[in-house]
Amino acid sequence: MTGSRAEAAYARAITAFSTPTLDLLHGRFAPFVVASLTLLFNADRASVAVADAHAELAEVLDELRAAGYDEDDRRLPSGSGRDVCRSWVRLGWLIQQIDDDVEVYRLSAHAVAALEISGRTGGGRTRVSNSRVRTLLEAVEHLSVSAEVDPVRRLSRLQAERDLIDAEIARIQESGHAEPVDDEELLEEAENVLHLARELPADFTRVAESLRSMQRDVVAHLRRDERPTSEVLREYLQRAQDVMRSTPEGRAFAGALRLIGDPERIDALTEQLRGLLDLPFARMLDGSQRAELDAIARRVEMGVEEVLAAQRRASHVITGQVKTHDPLRDRQIDDLLRDVIAGLHSWSGPATVVDPVRSMPLIDLGHLRQTTSDIRPPRAPAPLTDADDVDFLDHDTRAWGGPRYAELEEYVAGLGPEFDLGEAFRAVPDAARRPVDLLGLLEIAHRNGLTDGDGISTVEALRPDGTTRRFAFGTVTARSTKEDADE
Repeated sequence: MTGSRAEAAYARAITAFSTPTLDLLHGRFAPFVVASLTLLFNADRASVAVADAHAELAEVLDELRAAGYDEDDRRLPSGSGRDVCRSWVRLGWLIQQIDDDVEVYRLSAHAVAALEISGRTGGGRTRVSNSRVRTLLEAVEHLSVSAEVDPVRRLSRLQAERDLIDAEIARIQESGHAEPVDDEELLEEAENVLHLARELPADFTRVAESLRSMQRDVVAHLRRDERPTSEVLREYLQRAQDVMRSTPEGRAFAGALRLIGDPERIDALTEQLRGLLDLPFARMLDGSQRAELDAIARRVEMGVEEVLAAQRRASHVITGQVKTHDPLRDRQIDDLLRDVIAGLHSWSGPATVVDPVRSMPLIDLGHLRQTTSDIRPPRAPAPLTDADDVDFLDHDTRAWGGPRYAELEEYVAGLGPEFDLGEAFRAVPDAARRPVDLLGLLEIAHRNGLTDGDGISTVEALRPDGTTRRFAFGTVTARSTKEDADE
């Protein structure tokens, strides 16, 4: 082996171990990280609210510390649940984003791959089974058929496949039943399905992350303003309209989406998995394997939704950035931020004294003119005319007006020292026995002083149009004159 080959292999290994995936599995707290991420995220919980994740991780830390796992070799990280989650975001194991106005955590593609490796390694045996080898052979066969361009060979392959299918149909029709498959072989098939399904979440997450990375690149190029605005607009509006085809992962996912994006296909997959769990061989699977097999359809559906959500978000952000892109304003904001940062640096010295702003400055504007058309100073309005000079043209208009205070005060003055308000209103002349006059009489009684009784008074008021209205109120004893305050 030459030195160059050894160096190249060693460089590839260094690159592999520098990825967040192997960094997670090789770190000092790797068992805790794997266990915690497995508890926080599952097939039915692809994202966790930030506050919930901090609280749940704090409970995990408290429980493990109480059990003594933090005494010997420091197998648990220090700090609170929030500190640990923030460190995982910096290391690339968690992604922090906004979903429906809620800040959430999601597993990164590296974390998903690390959990897959950990689960596959610690989840039981990994064996060379008939199902796995057949999957490989069928994949190679399908690749060979797809790459075949000779029509004679392709027709020969298709004819051989049809002959096998026809022979199987004839055998079943002749015997009337299908040969049962051994439960051990079905178990191998199920383990192979689980093996293939474990790789899907990481694939979906990688596609979503590639879309988010493309989104950041587009926004960064727009902000640099390295090319004419028209050219940038044409290029990135096109990318915004066709985000899914802008990355190799997106193009691969678009092909897979044609197979698994149909809701009917997802429903059929769910029904097939439930039917498999009811068969006798499924009892040979442990509880975690059964749950994992049952969750395959949900994983596929959630993975597709994650990628499509990332696509929609990227299209929205890029389109919004293109529409609102203003190089001059961006440069002004950048200059302002640089000035602010420079000012903060000038205050960072230990001996720097900064006078606080205790109040905002005031400006003396004096008297501002309120109008520009009239240069004369404002004058007082003309005095009102005497009420005695008012002529009522329509007698009916006054009849629908307010209380007749003058007539009511004259009437009250002749009732004696005290009187019952209800009885007094019943004796008022018809012209002053309107509903509004009842309020006027009550106002006069309140002004002179009144006493509430325990009974109920009922009166009938006469409106100007001849209709009547009945009113009920608590018994009131009123005075005809106002008492002095000294008495």
